[in-house]
Amino acid sequence: MKYFFLIILFLTAAQVPAQQPDTSIFNFPLQMDEVTVQAAKSGFDVAAFIQRVQNDTTFYKAFRSLRITPHQIQNNIQILDKRGKTAASLKSKTIQLVQNGCRTMRTENETTTGNFYKRNGDYRYYTAELYAHLFFTKGKICGETDIVKGSLEAREGGGLGKSKYQLKQLMFNPGSKVQGVPFMGDRAAIFEPSERRKYDFKLLSVELNGEACWLFQAIPKPGYRNDVVYNELSTWFRKNDYAILARNYALSFSTAVYDFDVRIKARMTQAHGRILPQRLEYEGNWRVVTQGRERATFTAIFAY
Repeated sequence: MKYFFLIILFLTAAQVPAQQPDTSIFNFPLQMDEVTVQAAKSGFDVAAFIQRVQNDTTFYKAFRSLRITPHQIQNNIQILDKRGKTAASLKSKTIQLVQNGCRTMRTENETTTGNFYKRNGDYRYYTAELYAHLFFTKGKICGETDIVKGSLEAREGGGLGKSKYQLKQLMFNPGSKVQGVPFMGDRAAIFEPSERRKYDFKLLSVELNGEACWLFQAIPKPGYRNDVVYNELSTWFRKNDYAILARNYALSFSTAVYDFDVRIKARMTQAHGRILPQRLEYEGNWRVVTQGRERATFTAIFAY
């Protein structure tokens, strides 16, 4: 359970199964702006678009493609005390090299404050441990691909493996059911009849950094804000190919055993002929009864 809230960071791990579209979602109001309404009248298939929202793999593929793409990351991890002040931190620049189908990484300009590391050199905080697993490479790793379709990896066993699978569903398959999380029930399944009534769904025509996009949003209705997992799910799809260019998450839930409040912003860019992460921001506050509370933020800025 201690890892459940942090695996939200685990954006480059195994693929999650595509959820079968629930066409019943189209039987209740979807708020659309005038541009979207006119597009629908001119042939834009709104129902098919919502199915894309539920079954998208481009976001997952973008993070998986980091494994095979040379890049640099400016890393900034902050562990906060209960007053919101920095208790420990790490800043560094990491450079990934890719050659002959293998990747290696070197670290430059690393500075730390507080008790960021244990005496034996291990990470003291779970956020740092998971961040390192996300973006840092030890030694040489070979034979990886960014293939998504048909590359479903077996679900790992219990404990950490189970938590990875659950949080990957929340991240890459928004609206899917997440099994085995105590006390959460079906609250993550925002497209199911029992949950969708708690949300306002919007589809808007917008621009993001000069590119025409469809913005799909799920925002809880005022009366249900304390009874949902997603406080916000906003995704910007590029109109010409439906690639995800940005996504905002806000998730929270509270029980006697655990609670979490997590916000994530992901921004993408085009490089090496691929959609790749450009910036990832995380802010999290979580507690498990056996582990105490951990508050942390991080920013990862990518260059190619």
